[in-house]
Amino acid sequence: MSLLPDRAQRAAGALVGSAVGDALGAPFEFGLAGDFSARFPGPGRGGEMCGGGGWDAGEATDDTQMAVHVADSLLAHAGLDLPDVFGRFQRWAAAEPKDIGLQTEDVLTNGLPWDLAAQVHFQVNTRAAGNGSLMRATTAALYFALDGRAATMDAARSIAALTHGDRAAWEGTAIFHELLRLTLEGADPLDRLPQTLALVHPDHRDRYALALAPYWHPDDATEFNGAVWTCLGSAVWALRATSTYEDAVRAAVDLGGDTDTVAAVTGALAGARYGLTAIPARWTAPLHVPLPGSARPGRTLRLADLVDLAHRLAAPRTARTG
Repeated sequence: MSLLPDRAQRAAGALVGSAVGDALGAPFEFGLAGDFSARFPGPGRGGEMCGGGGWDAGEATDDTQMAVHVADSLLAHAGLDLPDVFGRFQRWAAAEPKDIGLQTEDVLTNGLPWDLAAQVHFQVNTRAAGNGSLMRATTAALYFALDGRAATMDAARSIAALTHGDRAAWEGTAIFHELLRLTLEGADPLDRLPQTLALVHPDHRDRYALALAPYWHPDDATEFNGAVWTCLGSAVWALRATSTYEDAVRAAVDLGGDTDTVAAVTGALAGARYGLTAIPARWTAPLHVPLPGSARPGRTLRLADLVDLAHRLAAPRTARTG
């Protein structure tokens, strides 16, 4: 019996699951812990994809928009073309998206070339460990998963470095890539955390080991969950503490703070674990991803588009088309 249908469902679950988490969390961004459950006290009741805070119901944010631009580049060039990815990011930023991280905006608009912009930003500001490279990583993780552990983690670091000069962001994105790769294979990524952490740069390994430990809880965080360590740790905690896609993403949004990104990262891992069919239809029906900066003005992706994109990204190399 072929494992391809199962892998395809996991891949689609990862991309759709990330976009759903993004859209679900967007109206609650910078809110308090418990805001989501106070408004929606139990699973399955409906109305959660409510919109608000400038977002329409089901509208994905910069997290998913940037992920799609990465995907478009990978498929168009049959691999990683870093100047092209950076150029797509720049065109997206110039198209005035509804939301863009302050650090990402500065890097994309400071006029420096693709291989210097983030580095110079980090040298000047000395802080660049936000979750902005982690939030957009699902599409690249799908693309490189079949190339193995080393290739997927190296690709993660390279793409992260386009906008984040702090190696902490590179390593967190690399961990996420590997966790998603393992999940697509049907493995339990949490069981493989020790092996994954062994591949993290020694300067950052202990901090990630703490945030990803079985006993860690988001209440233990010393930074806002907009930081890459806390964001990834919160997503892994939500995956570990629940047993369904819906419960995992609800738990992520209910943490408050950077709800769209924490839920996007959680949604990718939970979607890959439980598959596309585990994502509630009432959440996927209104889902849409506007794409500022796209070569096709007004381009908006919906469920079927995201499923198709995920399948193309996760396919063997000979089957991938732009």
